[in-house]
Amino acid sequence: MSDTISNSPGVSTGEDKKFVQGAGLLRILGPAHIWALGVGIVLVGEYMGWNFSVGKGGAYAALIACWFAGILYSCVAMIDSEVTSTVAAAGGQYTQAKHIIGPLMAFNVGLYLVFAYTMLEAANAITVSFLFETIASMTGHDGLDPKPFIVLAIVFLAWLNYRGVLATLTFNLVITAIAFTAILILFLGTTPLFGESPLKHAELMTDLPYGWLGVLAAMHFGLWYYLGIEGTCQAAEEVRSPSRSLPFGTLAGVMTLSIAATLTWYICSGLMPWEYLGQSGVPLFDAARLSGSNMLMVLLGVGTLFATLASANGCINDASRAWFAMGRDHYLPSWFSAVHPVYRTPYRSIIFLVPIALIFALGAPLDQVITFSILSGLLEYTFMPLNVILFRRKWPLDSIKRGYEHPFHPIPAITLLCLCGVTFFAVFLGYGTQLVAMISFYIIVSLWFHFRRYRYVERAAQFTMPWPRPQGY
Repeated sequence: MSDTISNSPGVSTGEDKKFVQGAGLLRILGPAHIWALGVGIVLVGEYMGWNFSVGKGGAYAALIACWFAGILYSCVAMIDSEVTSTVAAAGGQYTQAKHIIGPLMAFNVGLYLVFAYTMLEAANAITVSFLFETIASMTGHDGLDPKPFIVLAIVFLAWLNYRGVLATLTFNLVITAIAFTAILILFLGTTPLFGESPLKHAELMTDLPYGWLGVLAAMHFGLWYYLGIEGTCQAAEEVRSPSRSLPFGTLAGVMTLSIAATLTWYICSGLMPWEYLGQSGVPLFDAARLSGSNMLMVLLGVGTLFATLASANGCINDASRAWFAMGRDHYLPSWFSAVHPVYRTPYRSIIFLVPIALIFALGAPLDQVITFSILSGLLEYTFMPLNVILFRRKWPLDSIKRGYEHPFHPIPAITLLCLCGVTFFAVFLGYGTQLVAMISFYIIVSLWFHFRRYRYVERAAQFTMPWPRPQGY
């Protein structure tokens, strides 16, 4: 199959024409779907993974990491809201890099996105299996094989994504709202507002066990509170009003997650010693068990299941859109750019990424999978400051219409770059080998793209935005 044809959306050659000619993604989503996509991907971070930051530096270190990560992601949300509401196309940050910086950066950013979401999807599937394994152990059924639950979760959600984006994100909206409500109810049920509280902060809280170095190390998993909120950008081509829906959904999502993260820390640190909390597989479910209320335990069991399913569901949506966009621009074989003639989804990209998620979910430890996702996301966030600074320089505010203008530029970009540097060092402290291995991997695939794949990219056909010539060019 030739890869040197026009890369217009929804166009391919040969046998693909009967599937995708004239087809494109549907603009049918609203602000609530964007909120559900962003929060749905990330809320699982409150149900699992964030607590590894407690093991790195203690409970107070995890709280400090939570707030600093909140600042980092507020900068990400502001930058993304401006650029994506202006570059409203599938691929999110990949498409931004393609228009603003260049092909090599765009290719790498696309890979960062795909691996960040696919590894997060795998981590969610592992958590689903761990939840069922824990419930089975509680009911006297030890030795339950968790692998079928991993496969079932990934395959079911891939099928749901295959069938259409509206049903997928409406499903996410419902189960995300239930999972967030479960955290609020657990908070209300364990505070002194409605009787005697089981929280024991005075007895359980300690000083920083590893000093300020532990606070720095906690930044590694502190990102897990919010990782994936930038995935709202992947729906830019399927939103009815990008200039309104994308900024509203993304910024409202960051505020929702800040509340959920702080409440989660407060509940869990008051019910579990930091030594145990730092290694728990399902900390909110464990907190509900320790609360002494069977109702709360059942509710948080359901909340954990719904949060992991919502996150994996959103990850499949986002990873497939990035992969689809790269195929449409011939950064990858155009075979991946096929759009289903009935469901109008990038079905080949969805199916292709399923076995990759299964390999990691079935064969890698949870903390390693989480670290892979965090590092890919962190590399993407490091690109954003450069991206928005060049965007403002090439196309000043009065030169093109923007759906949203983020305030205080360039302070958010500089703040984001500094926090990314701190977090890279934090990851290096605990996972230096994996950090070096991942950066080496991205260097190798960059060389492959430059020397082998770049010949198929039609540079002139990529610039789809009706913008004036950049200043200085």
